[in-house]
Amino acid sequence: MIRVLVVDDSALMRRFLGRIFEAEADFEVASAKDGLEALDLIGRFRPHVVTLDVEMPNLGGLECLDRIMVEHPCPVVMVSGLTQRGAEATLRALDMGAVDFIVKPQGTISLHAEELAPLIVERVRAAAATTIRRSRRLAERLKFRAGSQPPRPQPSRRRKATPLAPAGRPADSLVLVGVSTGGPPALDAVLSTLPHDFGWPVLIAQHMPASFTGPLSRRLDRLCALDVTEVTRPTVIAAGTVYIGKGDADLVISRRGGELVALPAPSDPGHRWHPSVDRLVRTALDHVPAENLIGLLMTGMGNDGAAAMTALRAAGGHTIAEAESTAVVWGMPGELVGLGGATDVVPLPEIGQRLKDISPWH
Repeated sequence: MIRVLVVDDSALMRRFLGRIFEAEADFEVASAKDGLEALDLIGRFRPHVVTLDVEMPNLGGLECLDRIMVEHPCPVVMVSGLTQRGAEATLRALDMGAVDFIVKPQGTISLHAEELAPLIVERVRAAAATTIRRSRRLAERLKFRAGSQPPRPQPSRRRKATPLAPAGRPADSLVLVGVSTGGPPALDAVLSTLPHDFGWPVLIAQHMPASFTGPLSRRLDRLCALDVTEVTRPTVIAAGTVYIGKGDADLVISRRGGELVALPAPSDPGHRWHPSVDRLVRTALDHVPAENLIGLLMTGMGNDGAAAMTALRAAGGHTIAEAESTAVVWGMPGELVGLGGATDVVPLPEIGQRLKDISPWH
């Protein structure tokens, strides 16, 4: 049985989520109305996964998450609204150790139950199967057990620099990144290691709602030496820039006037997740020689991107799959490995260096 603790100050949301999980034969459900009650219950109920509202009275979602990750480390799925404030708090939560997030239904909750229930169950079940690495926030856990309070995490800041295109880089060359569950911290880990003169444009399909990808791009722009921007209109692809696909749409590559262009396109119903990694890679192959493409598939549920990156490798491109040892969910990269489409299988902390190693013009 999967023990899930539902934490939300709204009785309506507690009932909504509780009924979804109770309808599944393999879930046992408990609930709490705020962070204080959750912390009191978590030690006794010992949940396999917690769904945690972002905004609550008494002890808010971020403060509760901070204490869960130190005192009782377990997988946490944030429950967020579609506001910018909710998106920014959710991204902060993912950085602090939350595994995933689900978006609160808008309007009348009951009207969305049939549509949302399978997705919510899938994501929470996947989160329950993840392992919180024992090394994460070890110092804070030791201090807690010794009786002292853990420090609050502080945002990192980096000085921006003007991106440069290295001499000798092929005119058309791209890094194509696909990522889903656990993606924002993984993107931070990779992009923060790339210097301002890396030179390759990086295009990212991160499965997210539209209201989240703008805050994600701004957050990564603050943390990385490269410029990071959300693609909201047709944009000429420039060296040394990172392009985040707009959520609820697809990021595609085209050519206009001889120049490569990244543009948002209406989501293709033939793909389940958006922005679609498969569609990004296949449109890149339509306009760029495969040998000038690097595909990177990181943590995420499902198989989006695996088939397209396998085709990329077969055509002469280079592909990297995140190793199972570091992926929050080894779905997408695992599928790539299973298809024989991964040139390299690399743990997350080494991916940035691997990108630099296979870029001889860097």
